[in-house]
Amino acid sequence: MKAGRMGVLPNKAILAIAAVVDIAVHSKERPVSAKALAIRHALPPRHLEPVLQALVREGLLRGIRGPGGGYALARDPKDVSAEAILRAAGTVEDETSEPPVDSALVRKAVLPAVALAEQIFSDALKKVRVADMVDAAVELGCDRPHS
Repeated sequence: MKAGRMGVLPNKAILAIAAVVDIAVHSKERPVSAKALAIRHALPPRHLEPVLQALVREGLLRGIRGPGGGYALARDPKDVSAEAILRAAGTVEDETSEPPVDSALVRKAVLPAVALAEQIFSDALKKVRVADMVDAAVELGCDRPHS
């Protein structure tokens, strides 16, 4: 994480968005394998599989089995928002192992303020489209192998 970045989204969320954009960029000819994704993003494939499977279950990606299989978009990139990816991957509201804080201050002041901020953030993410990120990736040369 770069200095100065607040890190509102967990790494799993960034990975989910990156996987969908990568697949949109690279699956024009054939499906993208989890191995190819892992190599491009310098990750062990085991980090990707649960995220990819969640995206398939929610209908954002198609899983194609067999030789030459992999993943492809299940929808037009213009119809997929960052918010939809996060919801599908289950990363918008990750559960933590810590017990929830329950006090009058939290219930009456903190949670309403945070809920409003989360709604504003969610509304903003709905406007971020995979198609726009694909265009940026192509413009930056990220569509070339080993980029």
